[in-house]
Amino acid sequence: MYIFGNRIKLLDNRMKILLFFLFGMTAQGVMHAQVKLAGRILAAGQPVPGASVVMPGKNRSVMADAAGSFAFNNISAGKVRLRISAVGFQTVDSSFLFNGSTGPLHIDLRFNETTNEEVVISGTMRAVSKMASPILVEVYTPAYFKKNPTPNIFEALQMVNGVQPQLNCNVCNTGDIHINGMEGPYTMVLIDGMPIVSSLATVYGLSGIPNSMVKRIEIVKGPASTLYGSEAVGGLINIITKDALSAEKLRLDLSETQEGELNADISSSYQIKKMKGLLGINYFMYNQRRDINGDNFTDIALQNRISIFNKWSIELLKGTSSSLALRYIYENRWGGELQWNDKFSGSDSIYGECIKTKRVEVLNTTSFQNKLFADLSYNYHNQESYYGRVKYFATQQIFFAQLRWNKKILNHELLAGIPLRYTFYDDNTTGTTAINGANNPEKIFLPGIFIQDEMKLSQNLTMLAGIRYDYNSTHGNIFTPRLSFKCSANSNNTFRLSTGNGYRVVNLFTEDHAALTGAREVVIASALKPEQSWNGNINYSGFIKHNSGFINIDVSAFYTYFTNKIVADYFTDVNKIIYNNLVGYAISKGITLNADLSFRNGIKIMAGTTLMDVYQMDKTADGKKIKTPQLFAPTFSGTFSISYTLAKQKVGIDLTGRVNGPMYLPVVPNDFRDARSPLYSIINLQLTKSFLRGIEIYGGVKNLLNFIPANPLLHPDDPFNKAGGKYFDTNGSSRQDTNPYGYIFDPSYNYAPVQGSKLFAGFRWLIK
Repeated sequence: MYIFGNRIKLLDNRMKILLFFLFGMTAQGVMHAQVKLAGRILAAGQPVPGASVVMPGKNRSVMADAAGSFAFNNISAGKVRLRISAVGFQTVDSSFLFNGSTGPLHIDLRFNETTNEEVVISGTMRAVSKMASPILVEVYTPAYFKKNPTPNIFEALQMVNGVQPQLNCNVCNTGDIHINGMEGPYTMVLIDGMPIVSSLATVYGLSGIPNSMVKRIEIVKGPASTLYGSEAVGGLINIITKDALSAEKLRLDLSETQEGELNADISSSYQIKKMKGLLGINYFMYNQRRDINGDNFTDIALQNRISIFNKWSIELLKGTSSSLALRYIYENRWGGELQWNDKFSGSDSIYGECIKTKRVEVLNTTSFQNKLFADLSYNYHNQESYYGRVKYFATQQIFFAQLRWNKKILNHELLAGIPLRYTFYDDNTTGTTAINGANNPEKIFLPGIFIQDEMKLSQNLTMLAGIRYDYNSTHGNIFTPRLSFKCSANSNNTFRLSTGNGYRVVNLFTEDHAALTGAREVVIASALKPEQSWNGNINYSGFIKHNSGFINIDVSAFYTYFTNKIVADYFTDVNKIIYNNLVGYAISKGITLNADLSFRNGIKIMAGTTLMDVYQMDKTADGKKIKTPQLFAPTFSGTFSISYTLAKQKVGIDLTGRVNGPMYLPVVPNDFRDARSPLYSIINLQLTKSFLRGIEIYGGVKNLLNFIPANPLLHPDDPFNKAGGKYFDTNGSSRQDTNPYGYIFDPSYNYAPVQGSKLFAGFRWLIK
């Protein structure tokens, strides 16, 4: 207790030092500020934080702070032109004579008739406004995720309705992304439209993208295999990185939590002759061995991670431009018994799960007259890990090349592409072992072709039809069609109807963490076939303007039917995980609602809820149907964000949260733990203080309700299930006196992070 108390005091002192440093830096910045031209941006008397103020033709721009204030330094006397824009408001152009002593400007913005003019590319693989896209695309900018700052994109996505970051292991804390209740492998993750993060890297890839490099995140719910191929069965997440040509000179974000989680995020743009570059670096460290629930296991895995991302924009010839990006990630993480260290890796004395990841990515897109595009990417992923006594070493390489052609002919917007994907995967498991015992790495060639026609049938009706053909060197021919309709009754009401097909091939050891962790034996009952799915989605998007502001509403109903679904059986034999194709079928259906409310008094509310029913129908030997609910799929969930700005104090207040309804969990026979999780909510509060010269300090509390899940580990006092010990006899059978129910160690029972309430503080500095 003495050591623990000293550790808390040390953390508190570090928090005080950090806050003192941040306030000192801020005060110094304010004292040295020399404002020449200043002003405030208002709407109905209330500030508009985050509004962009640009001087056209002079390559100068600033962003309004939480009070709506902005300032330019060293402005010459004469005519000045400003262009002011903000999401949800009409753009304003203002010109006036500046004599060097003009008082603060007051610029009033008007609410827009629609807020759906963001440019998106994920739905149709070309840049269109969100309103014009026949495919529903949800767009989230860094400004939204700043309301609840996190050290990585994986955690940030907990603020998105219908998207669930799911931890798969309570020891090493790896996870994946669920969309509308479907497991992580059904979600494709793209970086700038290319399939960089997949299979082996899905578990770790989202943790290493510097937040300062992200321009926006686009999410498509439902199959997108027609354009993006395998894995885009349940939906896709496209992380759009910033363009080096328009990026800020410097963006710095430093933060620390009360528990000692340190995060540093920095990006800087530069220019070498005709080449413009953008460098982003992220560093995250957590090295505190905490055990809130007293099970002698770390509550959160210890981590040390660095990610370096460099992106260049190059003008080759007139009308021809190229973008090249490189990313390197190194991560070392471990979780386990508190006494564990590196010397116990792979041993059976002290249990630990340690994972060392090295990853390199290369991305290139070349545009020819904005009609022909060449996409190239390559990634190398190396993982060295131990899960108790289980050694798992794996290497994966993916090469992707694609030629895209876009042409408008009359009322047809044509898109065609020829993609090629090659995957090399090797590990030390039975997944890459031949029948004779020799090593047999997996090598998959996946050439294909797709064509899409977006037809404007009338002024208000658009139809999109597409088909894709792939040849998988292992599974043969694969066809994936899709058809969508968009009807706009007027500028404020839009209906969309979409249907499509998806497919997915599987490597269990790269996508299902449960196949490696714990003590269960992995059994593959038969040669696994590719999964197929059919999906239907109907959507309504509406805009309502009222005297106090406006409301955006988005409602969708979805239905997905799976065949050949690969399922994991945890219940037939407590000592095994048995994988097989489902004899019957699986269903994912539900309805989701998103609302965005903005009021003239400065209050902004974003809220959403998802109701869903995800299950599988299997058949017994006598033909009887059995309905089994999907694990880790809450029957309902919701997210919310409430923001308000104190204009005079230049302080922003953000209250964010997520609510999860009951979901089924992997229990064992006679398990003393509940088969369903309780209803719970994680709520966060943040205060942000803005100063001049792009400086902000922020801080608050995460998990205000101090919710902590109960009993995340089964049988933690004997993680190796040792024969001849306290719980198992010399034959390995459970002892009736000490272990009557035959419990074995299992870390997969997870529905929330094992972290209580914690303080956090941070510092941001932006130079445009």
